[in-house]
Amino acid sequence: MKKQGKLYKIWLLFLTFFKIGAFTFGGGYAMIPLIQREVADKRKWITEDDILDIIAIAESTPGPIAINTATFVGFKTAGFFGAFASTFGVVLPSFVIITVIAYLLRNFSDYKGVKYAFFGVRAGVLALIIKGLVSMYKQVQKNLVSYVVMGAAFVLVAFFNANVLLVIIGCAVFGLVTSIVIGRRAKNDLS
Repeated sequence: MKKQGKLYKIWLLFLTFFKIGAFTFGGGYAMIPLIQREVADKRKWITEDDILDIIAIAESTPGPIAINTATFVGFKTAGFFGAFASTFGVVLPSFVIITVIAYLLRNFSDYKGVKYAFFGVRAGVLALIIKGLVSMYKQVQKNLVSYVVMGAAFVLVAFFNANVLLVIIGCAVFGLVTSIVIGRRAKNDLS
């Protein structure tokens, strides 16, 4: 019975991430609110705190954030096969859709209706990305250090075209050093 339970959970992981991959346009950041709703709020496979940790790890590792997030959620929920099912589920719709769109665009890209449709999709994607930003902002610890790191990272990437990977590493190092310094100060204050 336990094996059937695990197989069922793997199948649910595939279906859940297939649905997320099929109905979310705009990449990983647009998928974050849906992933949070499906796996944390609805199915309770992971907690809200796990979402932030998984997104931080997925953002820091090579590869698309949606695929990394699906892999981490699947692994945490059902091990290796859960990771495989989640990853395959989130990738399969994109593969099929891109194949179809490539064919259609080659043949229908000059039609105004197609251009307007993609214009509308872009606006919807922007809304989903902003929703993900607001959701993450609500969950992150708010203090002066967080605001400084967030502001500095934004300025470096948006205005100085800094390498995103270096900014992420810099933010991680800054956060680590800050937590060590704060921990030592708290320890000294208790002494």
